[in-house]
Amino acid sequence: MFISTKKIHFVIALLLTVHFAMSQNSKINTIQYISFDAYPVYLKDDLGVTYTANKTTVKLWSPNVEETKINLYKLGNGGEVFAAKSLDYDPKNGVWQIVLDGNYHNTYYTLQVKNKGIWSKEMPDPYAKGVGVNGNRGLIFDAKQTNPSNWNTDKQPELKSVSDIILYEAHVRDFSIDPSSGIKNKGKFLGLTEKNTKNTFGEATGLDHLKELGITHLHLLPVFDYKSVDESALDKKEYNWGYDPQNYNSLEGSYSTNPFDGLVRIQEYKQMVLALHEAKVRLVMDVVYNHTSSTDIFDQLVPGYYYRSWPDGKRSDASACGNEFASDRIMARQFMLESLKYWVKEYHVDGFRFDLMGIHDIETMNTISVELKKIDPTIFLYGEGWTAGNSPLPIEKRALKNNVKKLNDIAVFSDDIRDGVKGHWANVAEKGFASGNQTYKEVIQFGIVASTNHPQIKYDANRSYAQFPYSDSPTKVIGYVSCHDNNTLYDKLKIANPKATEKELVQMDKLANTIILTSQSIPFLHMGVEMKRTKMGVENSYKSPDSINKIDWNWKHKNKELVQYYENLIALRNSHPAFKMTSEKMIQEHLDFLLLDSPLLIGYTLKNHANGDKWKNIRVYFNGDDKAITQAIDGSWKLVCNGERIDEKGIDLIQNKAIVIPGRSALILYQE
Repeated sequence: MFISTKKIHFVIALLLTVHFAMSQNSKINTIQYISFDAYPVYLKDDLGVTYTANKTTVKLWSPNVEETKINLYKLGNGGEVFAAKSLDYDPKNGVWQIVLDGNYHNTYYTLQVKNKGIWSKEMPDPYAKGVGVNGNRGLIFDAKQTNPSNWNTDKQPELKSVSDIILYEAHVRDFSIDPSSGIKNKGKFLGLTEKNTKNTFGEATGLDHLKELGITHLHLLPVFDYKSVDESALDKKEYNWGYDPQNYNSLEGSYSTNPFDGLVRIQEYKQMVLALHEAKVRLVMDVVYNHTSSTDIFDQLVPGYYYRSWPDGKRSDASACGNEFASDRIMARQFMLESLKYWVKEYHVDGFRFDLMGIHDIETMNTISVELKKIDPTIFLYGEGWTAGNSPLPIEKRALKNNVKKLNDIAVFSDDIRDGVKGHWANVAEKGFASGNQTYKEVIQFGIVASTNHPQIKYDANRSYAQFPYSDSPTKVIGYVSCHDNNTLYDKLKIANPKATEKELVQMDKLANTIILTSQSIPFLHMGVEMKRTKMGVENSYKSPDSINKIDWNWKHKNKELVQYYENLIALRNSHPAFKMTSEKMIQEHLDFLLLDSPLLIGYTLKNHANGDKWKNIRVYFNGDDKAITQAIDGSWKLVCNGERIDEKGIDLIQNKAIVIPGRSALILYQE
């Protein structure tokens, strides 16, 4: 019998309608999709747990699994399931949902999905905002009950301009774990709340030290729930930096006073945020969306979707950690966006540093920037503009250093000035400009203008650094010489200069960060650099013991003069907008390099009240040679930095005579 094409199409449409109707609000999903791109999407902000006193709604986006169920527990670990319920599926948006009637505050849960007839293991959902010990169960909770009493009046410290930012990177445990900290809650969030703490010599430590130093933003290494430390056995004294994410929207329990109670870490983190804000310090979270410690949660609950693969099906690994988050997929982008918005809204976080940001696509990063700035226009975003390996994401779409002009108010780290000042990070024996390397002068000058276009910089596509002006704004570049990665500044200088005396190493240290803190980029300091922090030459201390990673607060006493130098240097930058120009055009108009023959002498003038500075002209010299260099100088100048100390009131008056720039030193002078 002949059946017309029209009738066949009608029958197919009828069958699809019946199938859709059977699937609607069903507990079983039988729909198969031809690709990830064919998945329905859900762009609302209520995935995961939504709590009210009368009911709790749980939603999981997972279009490619057959069934989903939730298991409820009284405890964050151990104990029996007191209820297990199936979730309903809505094929229109790919979301599984259940409404739990009643008050479920402080109830733990896990999800399981069935895929190809096999149930996954129990785990929190990807959006879990609270977890039990070791992050193996999610937590349903009333967020208002975790707020400190004055949380609603928390006032974000004033930030007049992005160019005013001075970043200071620390690790929660390093900050307070040593007995010399004088801090009671050692290695905890609460350690950052304590006031009037002293070292053995009665000098300020902890929070009071941050206030003394004058930094604007504290950048904390990852505080989300990470996998590598066993929260149930903290007597083991395990250590990790935390770049192994487990639950992105929950906090790390080892930094709380009770990791077994999922509410405690939330309460104590908020207390920390409040204390920092009261101390006029903003908080930056270090976030690691580029990979996960294990693929369990994302890959079992939503098989395959959240990770990139090569065309042959092999998983890509631009993170060098085993997997690579597919930020360019719609729901992966949505996950990142909602996660970041949650940290800003719920925890009053003031900025984010993105680990291996080059793995993320430009569209995702720009979307994040636009949406977060709707919540807080002063939020600061920056990241590593590189990957640790190749990726199927095309280079032109990656949030790389060389693509920073395509990024919307997002800054990248300058490895140019970092390596130029102290020597290449991977060649630990190589010297930098600050210790006499004659090949880095142009690179330092490139860093001084924050990688922007300046008529006096000689760009060269054939060299490793300063190939082209990749930035179009000084606020889109982070200038630094050291961070948690690789050797501390002091250790690097000591290894590269084995015959140097302690006095000479201190001179190099001062010169290195004087270059950073007077350059036009956003300055970034590694905690303890102001007191000659050492990790005993351990280059990669991500899981080294406290003996290697800790801050010994008695270093502050042993290096009093260096600490004072840093305080005065930061105060100088804070007081003078000439060091913090806000545009490429302003730098071109107000910064002139001196034509100096020596490959180890840099000089420049910040002229004509740059950026509205009260000083008309500022002259800066950097001498990377171990010998003093003499320079003629016209006019009347007041010396404020002589290489040994900084005094904004003036150290000496220089009038129409030659000046001597000591070896391994910076000189700063001004005219009113």
